[in-house]
Amino acid sequence: MVDSKCLNENLRRSIAYKTNQTCIINKQDIIEAVHGVLGGTKKSAEDAVEMVISTIVGSMAKGEDVSVAGLGIFAVKARKARQARNPKTGEIIQVAAMKVPKFRAAKSLKDAVK
Repeated sequence: MVDSKCLNENLRRSIAYKTNQTCIINKQDIIEAVHGVLGGTKKSAEDAVEMVISTIVGSMAKGEDVSVAGLGIFAVKARKARQARNPKTGEIIQVAAMKVPKFRAAKSLKDAVK
C-alpha cells in the first residue's frame, strides 16, 4: 500500500516504493515533478533541475555554503588529518585532511518530518 502522505499524487504515481514504505526519489522523479508543475518540454524541466544541482555543487566546490529556505544549508566542512586502522590488516594508516559536504536541515523540514 502506498503512503499517501509521502508525496503529492502526480509524483507518487511514478515512483517505486520499498517494502517498508520509504519513498525512493531520484533525479528523474524530480524532473517529472518540475515538468508537471511548469509544463513545457521535459528537456526544459531537466535543464532547470540540472542548473539547480550544478549551482549547488559549483558553489560548494568553491568552499561556499548554500542555503535553501525551507530545506536547509549545504555546507563544506574541513576534516583534519588523522590516523586510522585498516580493519583487514590492523595496520595504522594516515588519512589526509579533506573537505566533505554536510547538510543541516532547516527547522521547517525538521518539523515536517516529525
